[in-house]
Amino acid sequence: QVQLVESGGGSVQAGGSLRLSCVASGSTSSTYSMGWFRQAPGKGREGVASINIDDDRTVYADSVKGRFIISRDRAKNAVYLQMNSLKPEDTSMYSCAASGRLWPNLDPDVYTYWGQGTQVTVSS
Repeated sequence: QVQLVESGGGSVQAGGSLRLSCVASGSTSSTYSMGWFRQAPGKGREGVASINIDDDRTVYADSVKGRFIISRDRAKNAVYLQMNSLKPEDTSMYSCAASGRLWPNLDPDVYTYWGQGTQVTVSS
């Protein structure tokens, strides 16, 4: 089992920045990729960014390319999402997830473990 705890959400004005953190504990040796997902009320879950924790391969959703950066600190079992130039449409509940797959992936179905999420609200 892997436990994931997110932090760093909050409210910010459009154009601002936030940094989300996700710390993993438990059987982390079976985790090879981690991802960030978001889900707004009434909408489906959207993959935002994913990273392979060994070789730093990353993948991003087109909607966040050039604005968001995913990174990891293996020593801390942590993954981060730096969000810049935030837009009102980025408002959502953001969750991190862990997968045993080697390649980073934005498909939520390949992820086994999920955190509770942290709310991000961007006002115009």
